[in-house]
Amino acid sequence: MRRGISTIIVRAKPGDGTKGLLQAGGQVFPCALGRGGITANKREGDGGTPLASMRLLSGYFRRDHFRGGGTRLAMRPIDENLGWCEVPDDRNYNRPVKIPYGASHERMKRDDRLYDACIVLDWNISPRRRGRGSAIFFHLTRPGFTPTQGCVAVTARVMARLLPKLSNRTVLKVVR
Repeated sequence: MRRGISTIIVRAKPGDGTKGLLQAGGQVFPCALGRGGITANKREGDGGTPLASMRLLSGYFRRDHFRGGGTRLAMRPIDENLGWCEVPDDRNYNRPVKIPYGASHERMKRDDRLYDACIVLDWNISPRRRGRGSAIFFHLTRPGFTPTQGCVAVTARVMARLLPKLSNRTVLKVVR
């Protein structure tokens, strides 16, 4: 995987719709998918991973846990004030917000380390459609590849291996 990666293909693992196989740069890695499996009709809160082609936009990382350099993606450090709005009727729906924030939001600096490296995918970013799902990220997995809320997740080792080959031209395709 010396050159950049233009496409990442993600599909469900046969027999388990919440676990997947991620193909990048000629290699295959295990990944976690949403608790709702892969869905063609993504809705807020359904836990589904959207059946879609999503461009990698930018990312976040925890300076105290993960090196953010060595990638062609714009990466910003996560601090205590970084959140992500998840309320469809809020003007900042599916956008980063400074916390404390009045509407429901996800805290990006997590104790479980899932967002030690977190890439924002362009799902429902522009245009944003209410209720179509927010915060579809490419992030780190829990032990055992337990299901996500709809994101695609890999181990920290795999993320560190992929990051230098990723850019905002990389597309993550979730297929069946």
